[in-house]
Amino acid sequence: MELMDFCRYPIIQAPMAGGPNTPELVAAVSNAGGIGSLAVPLLSPQAIAEQTEKVRALTRRPFMLNLFVQQKPAPAARQVSEAAELLRPLWEPFGWSELPKPAKWCEDFQPQFDALLEARPALASFTFGILTREQVDSLHRAGIFVVGTATSVAEGQAWQAVGADAVCAQGIEAGGHRGTFIGAQNQGLGTMVLVPAMASAVTIPVIAAGGIMDGRGIAAALALGAEAAQMGTAFLTTDESGIHASYKERLLEARDAPARAVTRLTRAFSGRYARGLVNRFMDTMEAVESQIPDYPVQNALTGAIRAQAGRLNETELMSLWAGQGVSMVRAMPAARLIEQLVAEWRSASH
Repeated sequence: MELMDFCRYPIIQAPMAGGPNTPELVAAVSNAGGIGSLAVPLLSPQAIAEQTEKVRALTRRPFMLNLFVQQKPAPAARQVSEAAELLRPLWEPFGWSELPKPAKWCEDFQPQFDALLEARPALASFTFGILTREQVDSLHRAGIFVVGTATSVAEGQAWQAVGADAVCAQGIEAGGHRGTFIGAQNQGLGTMVLVPAMASAVTIPVIAAGGIMDGRGIAAALALGAEAAQMGTAFLTTDESGIHASYKERLLEARDAPARAVTRLTRAFSGRYARGLVNRFMDTMEAVESQIPDYPVQNALTGAIRAQAGRLNETELMSLWAGQGVSMVRAMPAARLIEQLVAEWRSASH
């Protein structure tokens, strides 16, 4: 199977863990002719199966599941207590005597991977790390098209070497977490530089990701050698998006006041560089960013703070993931957005 066998249009809705993705969003995109993606790295194996079935109940079209390639950490007690202390300026105003400790640092990757194999989506994408050749082979035996995330040509070549069917070239403009697994996470090329470089360096299909918000961006990505465009921020303000209502309001405010649509890469929330709207959480932690533990420890430790922020509608303490193109977001149903993107892409291509 070729990448474009899975969709009518070269549009992939990016997997976005932690709330944005809903079965309704994934199905709406696939039904409209794109490829919907469900991010499942924060879900248990049972929840992966349940969410996949919910998508299948809403669409018969192909869709993608996404996982983080990660190892379960074993941080020392001192490291955890020091990290909690660094976060004190953010949690102490809640009146807490201490930062609630998470029940676990993350899900086990292997049981998640097994659940993905059992779910047998048409496509599966992976980020934060790279699979082994044996793991890719097992996905192929299950009839699954494999997409690896790369933020550099070297990473794209590594994915091709283990047998991936396509590579998603993630530019530095992209919202959310960087998929880097070789080199520095906060370094990298822009999408429109990375895509042609990647297309020249690998023989598998290239998917462009980062800063693409309308049909003009899709046309540009395809002209530079990509076979499809993956878009995340563009879908955050659709009706089917599962993000907090106050988060969605902040995104729409950024659209109406572009000068305030400032994004930055930060390790503050999760311990891994990710791009989002600048807020008080980012600013408070900026001076100590180098001291916080790596993902997923920091991500688990900040979970209680972010959850409380959600209950209080306090966006200054939420992780407001968004790409550099956030001022171009649109509020509408996902199917209508696909329709507009296709019309814009076709107009820009002529």
